[in-house]
Amino acid sequence: MVTLGPVGETTPATAVTDQGHLRRRIAVPWMVLISLTSVVVVMTLWYVSTEFGWILPIFLPKPITVLQEAQRAFAGGLLLTDVWMSSQRVFLGFALAGVVAIPLGVAMAIWAPAKAILDPFVSLLRPLPSITWIPLTMLWLGIGESQKVAIVFMGSWIYILLYTYESPTRVDPLLIRAARNLGARDLDVMTEVILPGALPGIITGLKVTLAISWSCVLSAEMVAAQSGLGAMIWQAKDWGNLALVLVGMLCISITVLVADQAANLIERLLLPWERNRRH
Repeated sequence: MVTLGPVGETTPATAVTDQGHLRRRIAVPWMVLISLTSVVVVMTLWYVSTEFGWILPIFLPKPITVLQEAQRAFAGGLLLTDVWMSSQRVFLGFALAGVVAIPLGVAMAIWAPAKAILDPFVSLLRPLPSITWIPLTMLWLGIGESQKVAIVFMGSWIYILLYTYESPTRVDPLLIRAARNLGARDLDVMTEVILPGALPGIITGLKVTLAISWSCVLSAEMVAAQSGLGAMIWQAKDWGNLALVLVGMLCISITVLVADQAANLIERLLLPWERNRRH
């Protein structure tokens, strides 16, 4: 707790708080430096091991070869097209999964009959990886865009549902009882206590599931697609172009990192009370 003292006087509580902020400000540059150092070390090992022939190009191409392949794919427009197609499929399927799963998860957490109804289906569908849905979705929807979106949806919604279900159950019961003791109605408790308390867990689940959505779309694109990063990686494998395979993998990582940073920004805007606690 921060105590108040006379103007110009620093109390022990404020001194400790200031020291904590100072330590965090000092630690940030060091963490960035350590991260950059680790990247430089890995890149150096990659360069040295391929340049001196310790690893054959058939197993791992040189960094310059990967860079040249990325430049060719970018210049030809192929790379941006594939990134755009995969991103469309991922975010559409992911958005549909969120629209369906979040309300169901909240309902399961606060209403026992909803949990009883949905539990058998959750237990049945949870073990199934997205790739198992490919034959059925191809029969139902063909091999068009809707089939790729359906694969992302089927591989994502169950995880969003589980994270959403768990989050309200972890809200401190004391907060709920305090709100009720102060005269809050059920709707007020839900909107002012349970949902704000569950929101950090729900957002965390969405961030985790977004990466899973990318694995889903890659599975779909590798089986039946002529465009997208999954199709590019699979075709590059058939051509023996390992450098292009690595370019596709790198594009996936960069796209997910950008989406993750956007999610972090949204999280900071939606959860200002979490900002100081985490940082």
